Amino acid sequence: MPRRKELVAKARKEARKTQYFAKLRNCPSSPLKMNQAAALIRGVEVSKALNILRLTPRDAAKKLEKLLKSAIANYEAKTNSRADENSLYVKEVKVDSGFQLKRLRTAPQGRGYRIRKRSNHVTLILGTK
Repeated sequence: MPRRKELVAKARKEARKTQYFAKLRNCPSSPLKMNQAAALIRGVEVSKALNILRLTPRDAAKKLEKLLKSAIANYEAKTNSRADENSLYVKEVKVDSGFQLKRLRTAPQGRGYRIRKRSNHVTLILGTK
């Protein structure tokens, strides 16, 4: 008799087969900057989102554009068909904080100020209409 954990794991695995996503981990920019770029494309059709990211001058937008193209490629691989841009949209973009590199900056009178170099994790999920 299967245990509850096994049943939950199997259900999660089956649900992932119909979910189209891409992940970017340990991206060396702050989560705030990435979240501002991600807010531009939440809930937008894929073709519009690519145009928005292409025209946005932020460094985070270039990374999100590459991630969006990866998610589209994952959709095409799972469904064995071309991505129809009209029916595909950005369902969800989650930006979480990653690890922080802690560094010291010299300060007056023999002190040291802490610098936190932040990183983030981004998960982009596509949906169909």
